[in-house]
Amino acid sequence: MFKKILIANRGEIACRVIRACREMKIATVAVYSEADRDAMHVRLADEAFCIGPAPSNQSYLCADKLIEVATRTGSEAIHPGYGFLSENAGFARQVAAAGIVFIGPPPEAMEAMGGKMSARKIAIEAGVPVVPGTTEKLRSFDDAATTAAEIGYPVMLKASAGGGGKGMRLVLEASELKNALETAQSESLASFGDDAVYIEKAIVRPRHIEIQVFSDKHGNHVHLGERECSIQRRHQKVIEEAPSPINSAELREAMGACAVQVARAVKYVGAGTVEFLVSDLDRSFYFLEMNTRLQVEHPVTELVTGIDLVREQINVASGEELSFTQADIVMRGHAIECRIYAEDPEQNFMPSPGRITRLKVPHGPGTRDDSGVYEGAEVSIYYDPMISKFAVLGRDRREAIERMRRALSEYRIEGIATTLPFFREVMEDGVFIDGDLDTGFITGFRDRRKEHVPDMIERDLALVAAALSHSEQRTGIKEKAMGSERLGDWAATWRVSNR
Repeated sequence: MFKKILIANRGEIACRVIRACREMKIATVAVYSEADRDAMHVRLADEAFCIGPAPSNQSYLCADKLIEVATRTGSEAIHPGYGFLSENAGFARQVAAAGIVFIGPPPEAMEAMGGKMSARKIAIEAGVPVVPGTTEKLRSFDDAATTAAEIGYPVMLKASAGGGGKGMRLVLEASELKNALETAQSESLASFGDDAVYIEKAIVRPRHIEIQVFSDKHGNHVHLGERECSIQRRHQKVIEEAPSPINSAELREAMGACAVQVARAVKYVGAGTVEFLVSDLDRSFYFLEMNTRLQVEHPVTELVTGIDLVREQINVASGEELSFTQADIVMRGHAIECRIYAEDPEQNFMPSPGRITRLKVPHGPGTRDDSGVYEGAEVSIYYDPMISKFAVLGRDRREAIERMRRALSEYRIEGIATTLPFFREVMEDGVFIDGDLDTGFITGFRDRRKEHVPDMIERDLALVAAALSHSEQRTGIKEKAMGSERLGDWAATWRVSNR
């Protein structure tokens, strides 16, 4: 087993890895940019080294600096977390060339699954269903138009090299295709340095469901069930669950078998996630992509399976066999995770950087907060604005929702706007409670919310009027006039503050 590990990341995932190492009695080395000098992960690690200015391309993305610190500190392995260099095959090769273990899959597997078009080819060869579309880069607009006509609208344009919704465009009809293609190619080039875009059939009301897989260096491949990840903004997940509300042993077994086939096809090692689109109409599913790293939403899988995925990553990277078999995997209870971001939901989830002036994290049965901040910490403009991953576990989905609802009512973050109000409303939403989810959930939620706003105003005004009327009856004509004035002031203030 390793004696010292360098964590090539920041924020809550760096803290998560450090805590796992501490339990395993492994020393940790943190790296940080000048903007992160006072960050939580810097305080938690046994050693910490500044590797450059705030911009990530001058610090966290500098492979040479990371390897230099690892070598200087005698770190035997590097854990990349997620984001930054976690899926960079070149970095994995540099780490290995320096005689250090990369805690992740082989670079060949990362390359094979890193390009979405090559991943589609591998899935097809492995006998895994994929969404109808191309397996090659679109060469021209005519190429795109011909393919779209063959598979039928709506279609989805996707950047081959990236993720996170960048370079992705939904095209509903032929007249939209040319502009969408140019935009997708331009965005892909700007984000990933590659304008390769492919096209596939858009699935109507799709659910985004993923399967957690784990493999070791001895040829063992296991899946740990599914996660429901359909609630997304800008194609990025904000709420995840395990198991899916459409929980079915048969569907899980079929999707799990396909996920394992993909992992086996690329001789995978470590933690990975195979993502699928599932039709809400007939439960047919299609391979989407594979993420060759630990996922942000891994806590919900840990909660329902009882397996520490980070600990298992470290064990597997050190050469050990998986500590469990497929027969050992049993999902108990229901877990829900909310990604708490420094974003303003009322402004289309725009980032809201700044200093956290107050932080109160809820506790109680079945709660878990994977955080990288503290009261007084600064949420930087330079990095992803995620504050924490807050998760709960209940005996079933109903109890999990009730527990999350209670916990969110206690969660307090002041000084910046956060997604907490959004999550509180979602937990009360009838469609969410019914588990009727798809990737367009947030759009539908906003529409339902707008419909309820007039009713809420009318209700609140009626309550205030009733209270003032009762007060007027007791205090006389003078107070009655003052009360009417207060009602008018209150109503005007409400309208201004809730625009």
